[in-house]
Amino acid sequence: MNAPTTAEADVLEMAPIERPAQPLAMQQTGALAANSPVAMMLAARAQGVSLEEFGKMMDLQVRWEDREAEKLYNAAFAAFKAEAVRIVKGRKVSDGPLKGRDYAELHDVVDGVTEALSKHGLSTSWKVTRDEKDWLEVTCTLKHVGGHSEVVSMGGPPDAGGAKNQLQARASTITYLERYTLKAICGVAEGGDDTDGNPPAAVVPLDLLAAAREAAMGGWAALSKHIKSLSPADRAALEPESYALKKAAKAADEKGKQ
Repeated sequence: MNAPTTAEADVLEMAPIERPAQPLAMQQTGALAANSPVAMMLAARAQGVSLEEFGKMMDLQVRWEDREAEKLYNAAFAAFKAEAVRIVKGRKVSDGPLKGRDYAELHDVVDGVTEALSKHGLSTSWKVTRDEKDWLEVTCTLKHVGGHSEVVSMGGPPDAGGAKNQLQARASTITYLERYTLKAICGVAEGGDDTDGNPPAAVVPLDLLAAAREAAMGGWAALSKHIKSLSPADRAALEPESYALKKAAKAADEKGKQ
């Protein structure tokens, strides 16, 4: 092995050069991004800009970025609406007042809109934003990759119709709310819209149904009084749930006798 030259020996004997610690942003990326808050603050400070003035500049920047993100969202949503989105009614009602009618389930709506949404940088998600014993609320968010998002919320009571246990009743309402908030935020519907395979949730307005169920919890007399106070149109709208309401009122009376 050849001995190092005089120049190489000088280099080997040099003490390591100590460098000041770099900001975290530089440690992680190897370079400080010019548009990062740290870089912009350092540049502003170098030009004599105070922290207060820098804060105002950042607020202005954020508002500008929000407006630009909203523009991108609006353009993407307009492009999505131009797509030939088709929602298939994939299920037929097998019994009850709506027997023989077709309706779209949640996955039918999801399948119908997802490809077109993704094509234009849009995506949806749900969150249960209110979870109480007698009331559930679901919020659907439509978000663009640019950062802007819009939300739609809908609420209703647990669907106690049919032979559902408490968990099934809540799951039924959440699925129903997810389906309709998705349709609402995307502005889509099936041909002629659907009448749902679940009569209470689809036919009866949720606020009307909630009030009737609350009255039924007070027994037959309370339910009867409530029904008589309704307009003819509301009584007709409540009719698909009449059997379940009467059953609930009877159960409340029997419980009161115990």
